[in-house]
Amino acid sequence: MLLRILRAAALCSTALASVFTSPAQAAYPEKPITLIVPFPAGSGTDAVGRIFAAELGQILGQQVIVENKPGANATIAAQYVARAKPDGYTLFVTTNTSHSAAPFLMKNVPYDPVKDFTPIARGGNLPFLLVTNPKQPYTTVKELVDYARKNPGKVTYASGNSTGIVAGGTLAHRAGIDILHVPYKGTPQALTDLVGGQVNIMFTDLASGLPFVQSGQLRALAVSTAERSTIVPDLPSMREAGVNDFDLNSWNGYFGPAGLPPEIVTKLNAAINQIVNKPDVRKRLADLGFDAFSGTPESFAAFVSEQRDLWGKLIKDAGIQAQ
Repeated sequence: MLLRILRAAALCSTALASVFTSPAQAAYPEKPITLIVPFPAGSGTDAVGRIFAAELGQILGQQVIVENKPGANATIAAQYVARAKPDGYTLFVTTNTSHSAAPFLMKNVPYDPVKDFTPIARGGNLPFLLVTNPKQPYTTVKELVDYARKNPGKVTYASGNSTGIVAGGTLAHRAGIDILHVPYKGTPQALTDLVGGQVNIMFTDLASGLPFVQSGQLRALAVSTAERSTIVPDLPSMREAGVNDFDLNSWNGYFGPAGLPPEIVTKLNAAINQIVNKPDVRKRLADLGFDAFSGTPESFAAFVSEQRDLWGKLIKDAGIQAQ
């Protein structure tokens, strides 16, 4: 009798232990998730992020709420996420702006792009276009470069993010021209002024710029990559257009704060890979100018470190000083 009681007590103890020691993540997610976007509503990352948020919500069975926190080269949003509780309910969709470029464009970045975040998954790439107001007297990159050489300091280039800043600086450096940088808080505002003629040229992501090109409000001169884009195959690459050693692409990916439990990372990574492999979603993203693909958290972590070094060199070569 005593033996049976002891055995029963041991079984109860084991059951209780399993309840109290099971990770809370087993039931994740139990409430809505917030996805922080470091750029304004209407930007390319915002448009893409909202598609991912809706799909992620369906897969996980919880609403994924998009919250925009733009400004300061995406560092406001990055700092917010870095300080958030690592429980999987605050996620970050960002680009090379916060993790590759900002540490070299700004003197004081309030976070470490590697140590303060948990890489979850790549989202894909967001190629950039070199666009101009159609009233300008150049219709090709060569004509733009020739005009800028004859009119030093008179061509203005807008930027709404770090890729735009670095792309403009790289164009000036590689082509040996003097063009004036006009920074904006976000891409939508910069595009508005470009269409209005307040500035002359701009490197913008396809998602934001392509509708203006298709409507005739802007003229596209080239894509920012070394090779042509499958999304806009008729546009020349910068190399084809005559600017050597020019290859800039904006990457997109998902992070959590440092210390995000492995179980949550695995679940979110699987969901994001599932999303990018849906043919209908890939088409919707391609229509926005977004090349969707993903991979493992480990490959993404290695990529982030590599890109930080690459963008540091690009910024140094372009002679862009940290502000």
